[in-house]
Amino acid sequence: MAFKVTFIGAGSVGFTRRLLTDLLSVPEFHDIQVSFTDISEPNLAKVTELCQRDIDHNGLGIRIEATTDRRQALEGARYVIVCVRIGGLEAFRSDIDIPLKYGVDQCVGDTLAAGGIMYAQRGIPAMLDFCRDVREVAEPGARILNYANPNAMMTWAANVYGGVETIGLCHGVQGGHHQIAKALGLPKEEVDIVCAGINHQTWYIEIRHRGEDMTPKLLAAYEADPELMQTEKVRIDLLRRFGYYSTESNGHLSEYVPWYRTDPELLNDWIDLGSWINGETGGYLRVTTEGRNWFDEEFPRWLAEPPQRYAPEERSEEHGSWIIEGLETGRCYRGHFNVMNRGYITNLMDGCVVELPGYVDGSGISIPVVGELPDGCAAICSQSIWVQKLAVEAAVKGDLRLLRQAMMLDPLTGAVLDPRAIDQMVDEMLLANEALLPQYAGVMAEARKRLEKPWMQTREGYRGAARLHTKTVEEQRAERALQQIKED
Repeated sequence: MAFKVTFIGAGSVGFTRRLLTDLLSVPEFHDIQVSFTDISEPNLAKVTELCQRDIDHNGLGIRIEATTDRRQALEGARYVIVCVRIGGLEAFRSDIDIPLKYGVDQCVGDTLAAGGIMYAQRGIPAMLDFCRDVREVAEPGARILNYANPNAMMTWAANVYGGVETIGLCHGVQGGHHQIAKALGLPKEEVDIVCAGINHQTWYIEIRHRGEDMTPKLLAAYEADPELMQTEKVRIDLLRRFGYYSTESNGHLSEYVPWYRTDPELLNDWIDLGSWINGETGGYLRVTTEGRNWFDEEFPRWLAEPPQRYAPEERSEEHGSWIIEGLETGRCYRGHFNVMNRGYITNLMDGCVVELPGYVDGSGISIPVVGELPDGCAAICSQSIWVQKLAVEAAVKGDLRLLRQAMMLDPLTGAVLDPRAIDQMVDEMLLANEALLPQYAGVMAEARKRLEKPWMQTREGYRGAARLHTKTVEEQRAERALQQIKED
């Protein structure tokens, strides 16, 4: 089979290598074309060197095309994998640090809450640029497989305003599936699940083992597990109160609802600092910053390790390669995808982006009708959907009023801040991202003027209720050396 796959944001070295390994583990795909594009030439060079070494080791004749010219990379592509972070870690830091000094304490800040909303303002104009290039130079009918966050908003914009069929992909469902099976003491292969909702707020509405409905047994299983009771307090509390388990980690979920991160005195009742993903203040920013700082140390080690082997047993559960395999070979694949709601979930807004089961084969991607979500789950999702809709429209139009409305209606932000504080915070976040927000050029001068006489004094340097130190390279080196001594 000969077709072209283009990776936009290929400089995400580990993730790009993982997805390419998955793809080239399919025997029929050993003659495809692969193109990498990224705005960072150094990262692009590194990922190309690493992946080309893997390809050569596996005896394939593929030569990766690596270019910072996005249109060149997209020319003739049938599949486009998007895994960008617009603005990089510098912009990400402003998504966390600015809201924090106003009292909005986020763990991740890339999907909803103040950080996720502003992330969408940067990401959506870039996504629409990608879509324009796909329409103009890619293969007719080319699809985008979007891994970039905020996934639902980016996917929404690409489908509605970009004019390119775009499927949003995430691994939250798979991660929760493994955890549920472990909690129930069952092999994962014997536990069948159906999830439905919106990205990062998807609910396990069916859990079956050999035909038996396991949902009524789930809470007791979690409550009997001391580790899960420590690490998944928010998820278990929502399971207890709403009857269904959510796909996302404790830290993710805690910032999508208004009940767990609004009072600094109580935050530590709901999180665990054993891992950032359990709710640490700015946890994802910390680990990604440490990872970037450590990258120059790690890359030579990757090159010194044996090349990646392309084989079925090396393939991950990331949906991308399985979707492409289904479409190209006709083999059926069942996964959970983010798509436009066309009556699939009947009590969520039609035309929003929903995450639910889908089937892929040679005839395309088929989405079954789920029907109604349980009312409580639908209510939680519906509030977030309206935030997403307002944020998408704001990003496309550069509409400050809509952006402020999205922030006000965000469950966490609205629970913490006065509307006047929200206005001030939005002004500050806009100015921090000014170079990346051309659609808001007309409002920047007034925002700057308003900040000369702020409505409220912020807590400069406030670290939040549960923020940990970001390790330097030297500290990481010493920590790893100590760990090696212990292992020896």
